[in-house]
Amino acid sequence: MAASVRITVNGLRHKVTASLDTPLLYVLHNELHLHGPRFGCGLAQCGACSVLLNGKEIRSCVTPVGAVSGKPITTLEGLPALWAKERGSTSSAPELHPLQQAWIELQVPHCGYCQSGMMIQGADLLATNPRPSAAQIRTAMNGHLCRCGTYPRIAKAIQAAAKVVAKGGQK
Repeated sequence: MAASVRITVNGLRHKVTASLDTPLLYVLHNELHLHGPRFGCGLAQCGACSVLLNGKEIRSCVTPVGAVSGKPITTLEGLPALWAKERGSTSSAPELHPLQQAWIELQVPHCGYCQSGMMIQGADLLATNPRPSAAQIRTAMNGHLCRCGTYPRIAKAIQAAAKVVAKGGQK
């Protein structure tokens, strides 16, 4: 049975009508037209659907929308605003989060399907550990699957973004 649910996504409040057990991914994609999180496996195994909930990475394909009401959700589209907030910036959000910029500069994606989830997990990691070692990056990224095998470039991009994050946004 459909219910009215209030969710906050990328800093904006939304009222959506959905069954409380509807996967958050479906609401983000079909109702809010956000295409960062992607349907991969539907079983929380690949990470393509990852979003941040209260700043922690979750798999939106298995998270019911009823479980996230009133909690801040960040998708790939909201990473720049999150970055501005983390730095305490009162000006407008930058165009890109340091991870997104590093992804572009290092030409990380091959097909790109998994990359949104990879950046979301990377943002979770950098929020808690702005100077991760290579081993910590590998550990944090476990459970995120890339069919194209761009793992080395993903790790390099996270390391490049970490340098920007550690300096508070200055390259």
